[in-house]
Amino acid sequence: MTYQAPTSPDLHVADEPLELAGKHILLCLTGGIACYKAAELCRALIKAGATVQVVMTEAAEQFITAVTFQALSGRPVYSNQWDKREANNMAHINLSRAADAILIAPCSADFIAKLVQGRADDLLSLMCLARPLGSTPLLIAPAMNREMYAHPATQRNLAQLQADGATVLGVGTGFQACGETGDGRMLEPEQLLEDVIAFFAPKLLLGQRVVVTAGPTYEAIDPVRGITNLSSGKMGFAIARAAHEAGAQVTLIAGPVSLSTPRGVDRIDVKSAENMLQAVINKAHEATIFIATAAVADWRVAAPSDRKLKKDGTGSTPQLVFEENPDILATVASSPAALQGRLFCVGFAAESHDLAAHAQAKRLRKNVPLLVGNIGPAAFGKDHNALLLVDAAGTTELPRASKRSLARALVNEIARRCPSPAQ
Repeated sequence: MTYQAPTSPDLHVADEPLELAGKHILLCLTGGIACYKAAELCRALIKAGATVQVVMTEAAEQFITAVTFQALSGRPVYSNQWDKREANNMAHINLSRAADAILIAPCSADFIAKLVQGRADDLLSLMCLARPLGSTPLLIAPAMNREMYAHPATQRNLAQLQADGATVLGVGTGFQACGETGDGRMLEPEQLLEDVIAFFAPKLLLGQRVVVTAGPTYEAIDPVRGITNLSSGKMGFAIARAAHEAGAQVTLIAGPVSLSTPRGVDRIDVKSAENMLQAVINKAHEATIFIATAAVADWRVAAPSDRKLKKDGTGSTPQLVFEENPDILATVASSPAALQGRLFCVGFAAESHDLAAHAQAKRLRKNVPLLVGNIGPAAFGKDHNALLLVDAAGTTELPRASKRSLARALVNEIARRCPSPAQ
């Protein structure tokens, strides 16, 4: 079979399923200035495909109106346990039974204490106490002053909530409305959305420790110039995010790129191929899966100048001598852990032509069980790609789609091929 790669980045890509399609979220607000962020979160959840029912406490209504959330969600807001819209007058039962998750954002220190104590004196606390523990998860996004957050009582309460089965999504750090700076801010809407998506993702890599390399490397010519390539790192970052969503502990080793670190992923920034190799060696011995997505420079300048190379007006050009960079993938694939089957290695091949032949040859040469090929010029810097999976059985095409969607599909393929950590 001859692989026919897409030649244009503007080819039509079929509509992809929304990440929260079919999910019904109870978005609940308690009192706090972070209520303004909940409006954007409501919008983001809906754009991701969820239906959203908003529940507000009396304190929350002091910070933002129910009208705002009715307009954003397209549903009337609930705030009273005696709401007569419910035929049986049991909103706390009906709402919790219909939900795929209860997300309290913002969740105040007072309401956290109320949950720990099992108090049920308003609609939201009643609903949380009455939720079916086995089918309606509770997600908490704390929001409070830094001293309130650091207080031993609050920390005990958060630990108890987790022990009781709730998922605490953490807090942000930075400037607070009170004028102080520190931990306790509610996470930003896009961060919470990422956490909610990850929460619902199948945990296909639970227990796995994954190392991903991403982006280009940069090889210095002199202090201000260097050799690099057009890799944006988007594919590798998407894979790191997808592996985290799948339950893995993920370390992302990134060349020089301007991308935000995916939630829950540990990141190590490097510059050159040698820097990347050392970082990989330091982490690979702990890993069970290694995914070499980075576009590592094949060569480097043998003797970079310590001063800027300048034109002298004669038309002469500097004579650069190159030497080969270390092969990171081959180095890891030849390690005892890989050879003994304790480390599953996945390589990437960015080619300009004859993808299937070059990818299969590279897989055999580097002795890896799975090689992922793509046409570099059609993928670098783009949000979409098409992949060709090459293994001992042959090739499998992953048609053109968003890199995020492809990353999840690739993680599924890796999970299918990779032994569990217990084996």
